[in-house]
Amino acid sequence: MVLWVCRVLGGLCVALVVICAYTPVPNHVYDWMAVSSQLVPAQAIVVLGSDVSRDGVLDEGSLRRALRGILLQKQGLAPVILFLGYARPDGPKEAQVRAAFARDLGVPEEAILVETRARTTREEAALAWARLQPRAAARILLVTDPQHLVRAQRLFAQVGFSVIPAASEDFLRTDTSPEGRLTLARQVLQELLARGYYRLAGYL
Repeated sequence: MVLWVCRVLGGLCVALVVICAYTPVPNHVYDWMAVSSQLVPAQAIVVLGSDVSRDGVLDEGSLRRALRGILLQKQGLAPVILFLGYARPDGPKEAQVRAAFARDLGVPEEAILVETRARTTREEAALAWARLQPRAAARILLVTDPQHLVRAQRLFAQVGFSVIPAASEDFLRTDTSPEGRLTLARQVLQELLARGYYRLAGYL
């Protein structure tokens, strides 16, 4: 009986990998989860964190989000940009690396805010509100990955923000290679698990 169950589970796992790698299912699910951008003027731009290496190199998601926020600021859609980002205890702070990147691209120092303490999206919302409330900046352009925006929008609205979605570009959503689709499937699964946890915990 145990052997039969193991074989069934093994077969299901193989089938799932094949579906994710060689069919457009991950692409379609990602598109279904994604939120479209609404680019209108706001009082601040908030760029959510992703990750940074111990050598101070932003990962792909972090770089895409940072660049999106910088371009929005340079287009004049908001006077300030708040970079959030994980601070490794043994390495650089992601938000500070992003701030340096923004300065290199011509964003004025006085237009850049940094917050390094948040470790979750919920903490990002609370800390962003604490930083921006004294500036009376409640209307924000929220920058993160398209599939992450559903959860992030709700959390930021809960603390008091009026949220305008500003999705970063994610070229994986149209990737048809097996490797790209498997990466996309992993991202989708992580976000679905995160939404489930946040609902069970009563955060959404």
